[in-house]
Amino acid sequence: MVLNSADLAEVAAGGETPVVAGTPRTKGRSIFAGLRSPKILVGFAVVLLFVGIGIFGPLIYTTDPSALTTAILQPPSAAHLLGTTQTGQDVLAQLIDGTRTSLVVGFSAAALATALALIVGLSAGYLGGVGDELLSALANIFLVLPALPLVIVLAGYLPSKGSLTIAVVISITGWAWGARVLRAQTLSFRRRDFVEAARVAGEGPLRIIFAEILPNEGAIVASIFLGTVIFAVLTQAGLAFLGLSNVSLWSWGTMLYWAQNDQALQEGAWWWFVPPGLCLALLGTGLSLMNFGIDEFINPRLRAAGVGTKKAAVAARLDGATRAKQGSPQPRSTASAAPRYTPVQRAQPDRPAAQQGQATAD
Repeated sequence: MVLNSADLAEVAAGGETPVVAGTPRTKGRSIFAGLRSPKILVGFAVVLLFVGIGIFGPLIYTTDPSALTTAILQPPSAAHLLGTTQTGQDVLAQLIDGTRTSLVVGFSAAALATALALIVGLSAGYLGGVGDELLSALANIFLVLPALPLVIVLAGYLPSKGSLTIAVVISITGWAWGARVLRAQTLSFRRRDFVEAARVAGEGPLRIIFAEILPNEGAIVASIFLGTVIFAVLTQAGLAFLGLSNVSLWSWGTMLYWAQNDQALQEGAWWWFVPPGLCLALLGTGLSLMNFGIDEFINPRLRAAGVGTKKAAVAARLDGATRAKQGSPQPRSTASAAPRYTPVQRAQPDRPAAQQGQATAD
């Protein structure tokens, strides 16, 4: 095992014994270092906030979101923190109750769509041949179909318009692009050495797919899942805003539907439609930040650029601090460190230095 000077200094200072690159500990450390990206942390905090509101909000704020009162179109106050609607309903109670519905639909639809994408993408990429052609054709058909009009048509003819029904409809139209990505990645893994070794060792196709290939695509699966959550939440809000879902079931889209139906904008009741729209924007931003952070982690070019920039910045900062502590002058620039020549020397660059000096003296 070869240790560099930084590792030896760490050992001498009483630190941990350095780990050689390529060991499981180093691999795990690099994964956790990638997951500590500021984008992932900020996005995770935003999503966790909404999940906490959806789970614990109705237990803390127990006001009935459907209760009618005489406080009509009241602005935010101590009695109603986010004001009331045209029928005296509490906007904050509707927002909290709608958070749970929107998250349930979003995560349920994303889970179903990701499962379909895994089945189709991994099977098409590993099997190849006729199976690949058929599954790829099926994915291409769903890719070219316009998703939102198809969801509107399916949701309009369904007898039940509950949360799980809407989630199933959204998942049917949201799995194809993930399947294409997983198929392409599986094709690149199919001829790798570790897959060939598992095949020679007598492993079955299912074990090779789920034990050898799928673990190497975990970050891509997470990125597909987060992207589908964004699509599902926004699609559910669009269906509810158009009145194609159960409008008696509170969600962010249902709040926008009733605000538009009761002319909240014309009445100047901004507290009625701004909170659900802001929640949609914040949740989409948090999920997008997590998705961008995962994309930087799994993309070698983005990861190399980010690591190189950070290392250069840290090295320059440490170098400047060390020079300032020692009182040594800063390194001269290239222009100031360059040798200076007389006009004669500059005009005769190929002559020896002694001859140039003699010519100058003459």
